[in-house]
Amino acid sequence: MKSEGHPEYYVTTIRCACGNEIETRATKKDIRVEICSNCHPLFTGKQKLVDSEGRVERFKKKYGNKRTY
Repeated sequence: MKSEGHPEYYVTTIRCACGNEIETRATKKDIRVEICSNCHPLFTGKQKLVDSEGRVERFKKKYGNKRTY
């Protein structure tokens, strides 16, 4: 059998933007996420605005404010 067939497996900390940290095992040493089960609207029952204004502003900057139909 080949010994290089499987990737390295590490004890990993998943860090969320809300500050929550989850320790697990994965093939990456460090994982960063924007939304986790601690702050996701499905689990919390609260709505959260996730940078939608920034995306709209970037779109307007890139394509302008033109209306062509």
